[in-house]
Amino acid sequence: MSNERQRLLDRVIEELDANGIHDRSLRELAARLGTSHRMLIHHFGSREGMLVEVVETVERGERERAATLEIPAGAGVADAIRAQWRHFSRPEFAGRERLFFECYARGLTGETPFDRMIPGAVESWVAEIGASLQRPGIPRVRAHATARLYVAIMRGLLLDLLATGDRRAAAAALEVFLEGHDPRAGVTPRGSASSAGPVPGRATTSPRRGRPG
Repeated sequence: MSNERQRLLDRVIEELDANGIHDRSLRELAARLGTSHRMLIHHFGSREGMLVEVVETVERGERERAATLEIPAGAGVADAIRAQWRHFSRPEFAGRERLFFECYARGLTGETPFDRMIPGAVESWVAEIGASLQRPGIPRVRAHATARLYVAIMRGLLLDLLATGDRRAAAAALEVFLEGHDPRAGVTPRGSASSAGPVPGRATTSPRRGRPG
């Protein structure tokens, strides 16, 4: 990617976060960025191409962030999920989420160029989060199934937040899910001897746990 193209892309994302871009023409956006609509077309091909590029860039950055997520062996996985929710549900990210869902919906109908988002829209996130969940000892199959569930829950609640604006209700729904969910239940920690009994220090039922993330 050329330096000029990257610079424009970064500025478009800044404008997205500040004022939104999903309902603005290329001419309006170009004027705001101090460039021309021809320059935007030169670099991105079309308004639709620019929107997809923005979404893919934002998603790629967030996946890279997820790849660095560390879940200490002694900590609750839910703590990490709650932290992710706080990050993605930030008010300044509402424009990003709205644009993602708009482009995602158009991709699901087969509309070009939005359809190029679909193959990796779920699997790429499952791969990154699944790898993070394996580090504290969760088996691969369970880790990836759990990652898929987390992606579904997070996106569903973000869509809820965009539709209703009720941040408290969305956060409360996440808490209800996390209270009854522990992907490491029944998994013998790495380095410990196999045992038919429960893991020391872990309840065999799922009582109300500390606030997962």
